[in-house]
Amino acid sequence: MTRTAHWWRLAVAWMVAAVAVAVVAPAGSVRAADTGTTPPPMADGFGLTQVGSSVGDATDFYLTVTTPEVAGEQHIKIILPSGYYDAPDRRYPVLYFLHGSPDDPVQQTYPALSMSDEMITVIPDGGARGWYANWLNQKTAAGAQNWENFHLKQVVPFIDANLRTIATKKARAIAGVSMGGFGAFHYAQARPDLFSHTASLSGDIDLSVRSMGLRLAVVASLIDGPGVICALASGSCDPNNSPYRPGVDSDAAFGSPYPVFNADRRWNEVDPSQHMDRLAQAGVGVSIYTGDGGGAIGEAEFWVAGAAKNVKAAMDALGMSYYYVNYGDGAGWGTQCNGGHNAGCWEQDLRDLIPRLEREFAA
Repeated sequence: MTRTAHWWRLAVAWMVAAVAVAVVAPAGSVRAADTGTTPPPMADGFGLTQVGSSVGDATDFYLTVTTPEVAGEQHIKIILPSGYYDAPDRRYPVLYFLHGSPDDPVQQTYPALSMSDEMITVIPDGGARGWYANWLNQKTAAGAQNWENFHLKQVVPFIDANLRTIATKKARAIAGVSMGGFGAFHYAQARPDLFSHTASLSGDIDLSVRSMGLRLAVVASLIDGPGVICALASGSCDPNNSPYRPGVDSDAAFGSPYPVFNADRRWNEVDPSQHMDRLAQAGVGVSIYTGDGGGAIGEAEFWVAGAAKNVKAAMDALGMSYYYVNYGDGAGWGTQCNGGHNAGCWEQDLRDLIPRLEREFAA
């Protein structure tokens, strides 16, 4: 969970150097085996094949799956309400929670994610630097990278087919931290028919040319910028331990980040800040949480705070309703938040968000 902040510290260091250079199915049925003592049985389908057995207990476990859409094995973590097995006819809304970079679903152990008895929480793998998108280049050393297809065309129907969900837009929300904040907004804009609410927790939700620093942070993850820095650090760290290996072409995900001859058109297509009208037109609720990073350019929250302000301005221009929290230096925002890009602040964000989603679902 805290690796997201660690990655950002490395990425920001690379980013500052880079900027200087850049200047020259049906819902799940009740199963007899759902005893409440072990994870419920999950049937393969929708292009997903399970590897081995579920790991964890009856209400907090993860699966390992393979799919032609994304190279390698992927985790899907599932948190069920404590009373899931007590009322076998009851169905639940679902919160899809997207992790940051370079994290993994298994590491998403925020206590707040287990606080709800009113919803199912699903945490799908987004890769160390998948960026919740179908990459333009599918022939890199990283292999297939169709994360959007994996999540929206496979994971969502797989969950509805295997668990007792309410399989409607009104009963689905999507939220994420950092890279996952971008994913939550991007997915809600790409498929507003699937989600009734989207939330960004310190998310990279402005990838326009105004936020060139965030574009370069994406590039840093693609080319394994932290590994490159490590290799130049004279033995102070091991570049072979970088989570971004193998490095791929800087344009692999979204094409060139530079606005020359419209070369950055794909960045603009997926940039949440330029498409908030899609959420307004579809009636998707919006929540944004951000700190201020102490105003320090070397702190990741400084960059995402700027992105949040740009999105807020876009929503204001559209006359949208939204929920926006800038907790600044974190004073008064829980007991472990210092306003930075870290789990202490995101835990408090979730403690604020989840009860609000419960009320929306109940309504």
